[in-house]
This record gives sequence, structure tokens and C-alpha cells, in this order.
Amino acid sequence: MNSAAYTARRDRARALMLERGLGALLVYMDANRYYLSGFELHDPQINESSGCLILTADGRDWLCTDPRYAEAALEIWDKDSLFIYSGGKEAAAGINALLRGRSKGVLGFEARCLSLDFYQEVTRGLSTQRADGLVESLRMIKDAEEIERISVSTALNHRLMALVPELLRPGRTEKETAWEVESFYRSRGAEELAFPSIVAVGVNAAKPHAVPGDSRVRENCCVLVDCGCRLHDYCSDQTRVFWVGDKEPDYFRQALDRVREAQRLAIEAVRPGVSCRAVYAAARGYFERLGVAEHFNHGLGHGIGLQTHEAPSLNSKSEVILRPGMVTSIEPGLYYPEWGGVRWEYLALVTEDGCRTL
Repeated sequence: MNSAAYTARRDRARALMLERGLGALLVYMDANRYYLSGFELHDPQINESSGCLILTADGRDWLCTDPRYAEAALEIWDKDSLFIYSGGKEAAAGINALLRGRSKGVLGFEARCLSLDFYQEVTRGLSTQRADGLVESLRMIKDAEEIERISVSTALNHRLMALVPELLRPGRTEKETAWEVESFYRSRGAEELAFPSIVAVGVNAAKPHAVPGDSRVRENCCVLVDCGCRLHDYCSDQTRVFWVGDKEPDYFRQALDRVREAQRLAIEAVRPGVSCRAVYAAARGYFERLGVAEHFNHGLGHGIGLQTHEAPSLNSKSEVILRPGMVTSIEPGLYYPEWGGVRWEYLALVTEDGCRTL
């Protein structure tokens, strides 16, 4: 991604700021900061930040970070608009002083990712307004380069899933299989996992977000695998379920057929102008007609890009209207605590006249 692309993104964000009457915007979410500047995708941990970005209505933007990241910041940012602060509580005080001196009017801030302590310090003496979702509204629509990166990341996922049956040998634990998944990604260029891999054997597959443990693959059981990688900074996400053994039982095959049909109906509903809740309803309604909706206990999908879970969300309440360039997962599932569960996932790109799976 070249510097002109980031500049154009900041200008689009600035236009949204002006619509909301904001004189400045404090961008603190790591993915939003990266999207607008190219600086540091992930923060080290919840109580530690690589920095923030300040957008101003007059076009003078500031990248703020501490001395650990100064050299990295200078590789992508002009020295005259780089603010280096001290660590700890002095960070908030330093950024506050910069805001007081450089920004005018109301300051927009991302409430969902600021601690109360940091917010109180960094906004002291300033007029503020919540601006959650402002940058995310831009990120929902992927450009051609972003779509290509997600496609490449997803292609690596497809390669992995083709090999998973070889990994599911009786006696191997969920944790051991999850490590094989991560090793596959890493050895083929992925920067990291998009999220902790899910490998769920037997009844554990009835937990949509099961954590790999010491349960072992055995003959004649289902195994659910949900995993993804981050490649060229963009994420992939894919779920498949496998039957280990000679013959799939009727209950497993029936659940899988129903999930695949619900997914087909949902994908068929994806097109510009359709609400996210309508796509969810296409899958949910099918399960309701079969009398199995109680076994579908999560949303139908989520946006994917710099983060594994980002806007838009396909659920019963989302009024977001699909637009070309959005990328979302389509992942219906049916879960039965007595034996396990089934989930099947594709990523769908909204096109001008419908969608295509990646």
C-alpha cells in the first residue's frame, strides 16, 4: 500500500469528520490507525498502545507514539508531524497538550477502545464527541488491493483445509492439531494467526468457540476446524467439519446437508441493497421451517479484513445495507451437545450485481 492510498483514506475520513462537525479525531483503535496511516497494525496488549493518530479538519495530521517506535514511524511518516511522548500517564498528558495546541472545535474519539482513565486524561479541558464507527464505515468497503490481499489469504486457507483430513489421525489431540494448523500457515509466509484456531472433537464441536484441549481424535467422530491466517496484513477465516471414520452416520450427514443448504440460500440473498438482517433471515428461516432453529445459536457472519471480526455483521438486528466491496463470512451452524456440531463457512464478496465466494 503506497503513501498516497493512506493520504486518500485520511481525506475521506476528514470529510466524514466535517459532516459530524468535528474539528479533530483521535484514532486510537490499532486497526483504524493502521488503515489511515500504515503504522503498526497490532498493539502489544490491552494496557499498552503503539500510539494514536490525530486527524484535524485543517489537514494537519499527527502520528503519536513513544520512543520504542520512533524509527519505525519515521519510515512512513513525516518527521515534522510526528509526536514522540513519554510512557505511562505522561502519554495521555502529552497527547492532551498537543490536542489543545493544534486542534480546534469538537474532538471525536473512539470510546470503545479507550480506558476511562486514559480518556479522562487525554481529553481534559476539551469538548468531545463519540465517533465510534467513523473509520470503520470506510473500512467496510474494500478497494481492489484489499480484496486481492484477502483473496490471497483465503487461498492459503483453502490449501490448508485440503490437508486437514491427513492431520485428523486417531490419537492426536486437539491442541496438537491446532499446532499443525499454525505451523502450516507460518511455514507458508503468514505473519500470524488471524485468531486462535478452533479444533473441536466430538461433543466439543457443539461449542461454537471451543478451545483446543487434550481431547483426542478417535474413530467415528466429528471434528470441527475453524481457522484463519493473517497474510499481507489481511485476514482469512474458514470453518469445515469432518467425519473421522469409515461411514458418516445419518444424523451427521443430515445436519451437514441442512447447514450447506442454509448457506446456499444466504449466499443467494447477498447482493447490493439488501440488509444484513435479511441475509441472516434467509438462513434462519430455512432452519425454522425444518424445526431446528434452536440449534443455530449465533450470527450468520461478520466482516473480515484487517481484523477477523469487523463490520458489517450478519445478524437479526443489523440494518446495514450491503454495498459492493464488502466482504463477509457466511457461516451457519447446527449444534447438538449429545454428539457435536456442524458449521460450514465461506467468505463472500459483494459485487455490483450479487456476490462471489472467495
